[in-house]
Amino acid sequence: MPQVRIIAKNFMDMVASLPAMKLDKLYENAFICEAILRSLPPLAKKYVLQLLYIDVPVAASSLQEWVLADGASKHRVAVDRLIQLRVFTEFVDRKKETTYLLNPMFQRNLQEHIVHGGVLPREPMAANITVRLPSLEELDIYAAQQWECFLLHLISSAEAEVTTKSISPSMMKVFQRGLLSQIDKEGPRLTESGFQFLLMDTNAQLWYIIREYISNSEDRGVDSADLISFLLELSFHVTGEAYNVNTLSDIQRTTVKDLADLGLIKLQQGRKDSWFIPTKLATNLSISLSDATSRKQGYVVVETNFRLYAYSTSKLHCEILKLFARIEYQLPNLIVGSITKENLYKAFSNGITSDQAISFLQQNAHPRVAERVPSVPENVTDQIRLWESDLNRVEMTPAHFFDDFPSREVFEAACDFAREYSSLLWEDPKKMRLIVKTEIYGHMKDFLSHQK
Repeated sequence: MPQVRIIAKNFMDMVASLPAMKLDKLYENAFICEAILRSLPPLAKKYVLQLLYIDVPVAASSLQEWVLADGASKHRVAVDRLIQLRVFTEFVDRKKETTYLLNPMFQRNLQEHIVHGGVLPREPMAANITVRLPSLEELDIYAAQQWECFLLHLISSAEAEVTTKSISPSMMKVFQRGLLSQIDKEGPRLTESGFQFLLMDTNAQLWYIIREYISNSEDRGVDSADLISFLLELSFHVTGEAYNVNTLSDIQRTTVKDLADLGLIKLQQGRKDSWFIPTKLATNLSISLSDATSRKQGYVVVETNFRLYAYSTSKLHCEILKLFARIEYQLPNLIVGSITKENLYKAFSNGITSDQAISFLQQNAHPRVAERVPSVPENVTDQIRLWESDLNRVEMTPAHFFDDFPSREVFEAACDFAREYSSLLWEDPKKMRLIVKTEIYGHMKDFLSHQK
């Protein structure tokens, strides 16, 4: 069963996957070098800083002497990360000894940045130019609302509020790559990956979308290295400050509009100037997935009788719960439903697994039950897994049964014909009976009509 995977936990994984030429181009930007340094494991940071002013290769054996014996695994992780990012270049000398050398461009820019500092990518706009800027709390609410609207578009474009503008074509193209599919003139529909995506944690969803947005950048005529560079620059901006849109290139302006759909950026227009305001989602882009935010407060309570209570006013939460539960009624701040066999069978057919459904209920458990062990009753989780295993016991294949063949030669010819189409499901040579897939039924009839 296909499953959505988060291939990149943060931008550093994306950076590491770039071709060598594009990676070297990124290191021409001092802010990228600093972002790389920030992201490194502690031991890797130590190696970079200790080699910052050494211009000759350093033996791998010498580097290993800098750590205690119990730090061998951390040493390997640190060195592997530095090599992946091309911060370290690995050489083997004539004596077949491995040595490491800092990337010259990375080394030079980091030296300059550490000693002399650097000019910020862009300065915030003066307060007397901008209108009243949203508070940090208002900005967080805005980001959450935009993200919810974004996901409602994914579930069904009709679910989004009328006052909300439609998702930009570039972001819809991201959806089309894996989360939505469209056949002929029918409206977009969720794929199996799309259903699984909706059950992910918000941070995991964001990283998936950003990764896909970067992956198809070349199709939009945007260099992926330039896009990563700009997105990393955003992490050096200040949350809640206003930055002039006129300081951006055309490609960056388009990117900012797309990020506004996601809630990473808030756009505002003044009398003469327009500006963008980064939210925490944007300024945390260079932080790892696990460190991006603390655990969000849950809202779901599941009882031993399979009743489900969700203390939420969110329309999105209701739509997500509908993926595997029967919603019975909804009050202004409470959603009441039941986890049923029928709804779970529908979820399984859409590609959602029992583990994903259980994980969603556990991760979104209400604070009153989140501290319990287990937070979701065991009889409920066991039954969900049993329903999935029951569904997987039998595989249904439409088929047709043939018997009463005039001769053994005709029977064997029919079997050979079905095998050629990989459609022979069962045969009984003694009684001359066979079962074939429905898809070749018409061809089989035509074949047998010409046999004597």
